Amino acid sequence: MEISFKGKRILVTGAGQGIGRGIAVELWRAGANIVALSRTRSHLETLQSEYPSIDIVDVDLADWEKTRAVVESLGHFDALVNNAAIAICEPFLNCTPGDFDKTFDINVKAVLNISQVVARKMVENKTHGAIVNISSQASKAALKDHAIYSASKAALDALTRAMALELGPHGIRVNAVNPTVIMTAMAKVGWSDPDKAAEMKAKIPLGRFGEVSEVVNAVVFLLSERSSMINGVELPIDGGFLAT
Repeated sequence: MEISFKGKRILVTGAGQGIGRGIAVELWRAGANIVALSRTRSHLETLQSEYPSIDIVDVDLADWEKTRAVVESLGHFDALVNNAAIAICEPFLNCTPGDFDKTFDINVKAVLNISQVVARKMVENKTHGAIVNISSQASKAALKDHAIYSASKAALDALTRAMALELGPHGIRVNAVNPTVIMTAMAKVGWSDPDKAAEMKAKIPLGRFGEVSEVVNAVVFLLSERSSMINGVELPIDGGFLAT
């Protein structure tokens, strides 16, 4: 039996392209009413042109107050996918306070902000909802030129565990997925160099990078009732990278 989200309302951040777009489309195909949120309006309009029933909202997630007001105005959701993220890849000795703040504002603070709004309404409505945070294998393993990004994703994992602990009693499950390199536009920032990519693939037992669909399938499962006893996990989608 296929997983169905018919009648469910789901918010997906960073849904304009890449993994977020894939998640939004697959959940829409499974019957969900999707609100796709992203900073870039043009990406959202392209998504909506293909899937007209998907609602789109553009907002800069680095703006705490505006983001909070916008998400508040969207009403109640049954599930949330925190996918929006940025990657600033610099050697450790070159990292700047500005890079740190930009990264943590999107990769951690925005997740806290949006999740607070969505989860509070779930609690008020006694909704047994689900939240999935898109983390990274970089939270678990040191990757060259990923110091700030890795730190932000490690913080996201810790936030996921805390959310699972505190929201679980309300029937809200919170999990994370930790993919290896998925060659989206964002991933190309750090992995477009063939030599660097080959070095990483050599560390993955399956010998390749992941596909967007492989992350999407895991997220759909974690949002569904098929994972009804799974809460507070950080699921590697990495071909065995972290097992070696």
